[in-house]
Amino acid sequence: MAQFFADKQVNVIQPIGGRGSMYTDWSGDDPVLGRNKWSTFLIDELPAVLGPRLGLTGRNAVAGTSMSAASALALALRAPGRYQAVGAFSGCPRTDDAFARAMVRSELQLFGANADNMWAPGDPAWIANDPVVNAERLRGVALYISAGNGLPGVHDSLGDYSIAGDVARLTDRLAVGGAMETVVRDCTRSLTDRLAGLGIPATVVYRNGTHAWPYWQDDLHDSWPLFAGALGV
Repeated sequence: MAQFFADKQVNVIQPIGGRGSMYTDWSGDDPVLGRNKWSTFLIDELPAVLGPRLGLTGRNAVAGTSMSAASALALALRAPGRYQAVGAFSGCPRTDDAFARAMVRSELQLFGANADNMWAPGDPAWIANDPVVNAERLRGVALYISAGNGLPGVHDSLGDYSIAGDVARLTDRLAVGGAMETVVRDCTRSLTDRLAGLGIPATVVYRNGTHAWPYWQDDLHDSWPLFAGALGV
């Protein structure tokens, strides 16, 4: 990533941490993940600290992969005008419907966290952070949204650099990553169909491929022209 952005007139800020947090503000502390106020940190605190040091222009973009893809969209919902572009790569951009809530709960459980500590069952945050429900509020933001279909793609072969001839790694990616990306595609289509129905422009990429980092690196590179235009660089 550093090499790709080396000749581009942007500051790339990559926060470390936050696994299982959905990068949002939790309503309560979690025994495993502790206190999470990621939305406040990313939207308010971090720009205030870095702005004077890096000479930030006030034009921003945010992108996320997998679980953080929905988080990137939710940040744009929470802070209208803060982000001129959003990239959502292989995520499930829904939080309000029963299936989406079950997915969020199961994902957080993988990290030992309790979703009730994030948003309790009746918390309006489940609705407020749903990009499908609130799609109209994304109007005017440059959007790049991508997902695979779970079928083998260009990076799902023994010859790909990310597999390097490892049969076990390829088998796991095709089985686990393939199944995950099938779900992701259906989730993502909910958003892209909603955007299309509202007449909100978006760059939408559906492809053969699994839930794996090489595809998200491709997305980052392919989304740059859209980001650069929105940022004016």
